[in-house]
Amino acid sequence: MPFEIPENIHELCAPLAWMIGSWRGNGHGEYPTIEGFQFGQEVVFQQDGRPFIHYFSRAWIEQEDGTFVRNAAQETGFLRPQADRTVEVVMAHNTGFVEIWHGEIHPDQPRIEMVTDAVARTATAKDYTAGKRLYGYVDGDLLYAYDMAAVGQELQPHTWARLQRDDGGGHVGSHRGTG
Repeated sequence: MPFEIPENIHELCAPLAWMIGSWRGNGHGEYPTIEGFQFGQEVVFQQDGRPFIHYFSRAWIEQEDGTFVRNAAQETGFLRPQADRTVEVVMAHNTGFVEIWHGEIHPDQPRIEMVTDAVARTATAKDYTAGKRLYGYVDGDLLYAYDMAAVGQELQPHTWARLQRDDGGGHVGSHRGTG
């Protein structure tokens, strides 16, 4: 399904228009300190004509058959694209840390790559020190990969997912498989 560029989009946000909307899908995660897992996820990118995009994500752990197990990560923040095709991102997480990211908007493909510039943690948050993210628009889907450095481990793959546009079926606050 092709995406539509909103009429009121700020010129700096136009290179990220492919992200705007609601997305749902499934992903996988692993890390040396935990068992591998499968998750469902809902992501929303929205804009209001100003030079930023608001981002919200929530995930839940699923069994292999898609049955809901428990709620998982939530994060929210703002993507702030710049005239030189760089992007600044501020993000906060329910697990007790905040990040400042910087990255690049690819000039020829609908893709952004970013790395953490700063991470701050509460006293009870896990020992998370750095991250790297890649988002891309592939065959109408939103694909992403997230690498993490935490709990004494070097930067390495942690989660990845393929999400489908969901601009009419689902809504924030619900997930499949629960009542």
